[in-house]
Amino acid sequence: MFPGIDGFHCTVGHIVFLSLFFAVVLTIGATVVSAAWRTARDFRTHRAIELCWQQDFAELPESARRCRHELAGRVISRTCDNAFDCRSCGKYSHFAVLPASGVSRAFGLNYPEDRLYHRGHTWVKNEKDGTVGIGLDDLADHLIGDPDSIRMPEIGSQIEVNQTAWSMKKNGNEIRVRAPIEGTVVGVGNRNSGWYLRVRPRLDVNDPSALRHLLRGPEVYGWVSRELERLQLQLSPSNTAPTLADGGTLLPGLMDTLPEAHWDMVLADTFLEA
Repeated sequence: MFPGIDGFHCTVGHIVFLSLFFAVVLTIGATVVSAAWRTARDFRTHRAIELCWQQDFAELPESARRCRHELAGRVISRTCDNAFDCRSCGKYSHFAVLPASGVSRAFGLNYPEDRLYHRGHTWVKNEKDGTVGIGLDDLADHLIGDPDSIRMPEIGSQIEVNQTAWSMKKNGNEIRVRAPIEGTVVGVGNRNSGWYLRVRPRLDVNDPSALRHLLRGPEVYGWVSRELERLQLQLSPSNTAPTLADGGTLLPGLMDTLPEAHWDMVLADTFLEA
């Protein structure tokens, strides 16, 4: 059926067949080239990273996707449908003006009000030089304690919101910490320094909408309350000791205190791993 092959005769049938064959080949080739171009473009514009997070978010249980306004008591019930990105949520302004009526205590944990909090259990603090400090919040610190090893990004590298900012290992478990903002890494710390990253943010943090996706005030306390309830259920099976002292205070160093707990499930839920 192809030229150059013994027995080939140029007939109308051969011409039709070859036309269809090469049309299919060209279509497949054009599709592959187009897909490769779109993929490269998405990586250049960070679109691919955003799509990965949206897929991870969709796979989270509904209990982990509660709207910040529900956590603050502004609405009775609402599931976030915007991947926790309040910066692009058209309904944010409508709910944000409602009075908060949620809980107002952190249950023995330290959540300073000069910081904003990401649901992957990191905090963000504005510094005077225009950079921001990033660290683990008190709940995550109580769980992990001293990590066995840490893998930090290089100075000058870029981090993207909701993607892995740094990773740690503890008792054989890998912990991937999601970045609360996007920007350029300008400093690297550790638990002893009280912070893990210094970042020059890509967006102007003086713009009220730039950090609008991070929790603050009563939203933080409502969120922490629910996280503690989840931990109490996950870490208190019949063969383990209570994880909360006096009915509400998180015990420090839980990964060392309860080595037999189902830490893969606990860490996945704590650090938003689908």
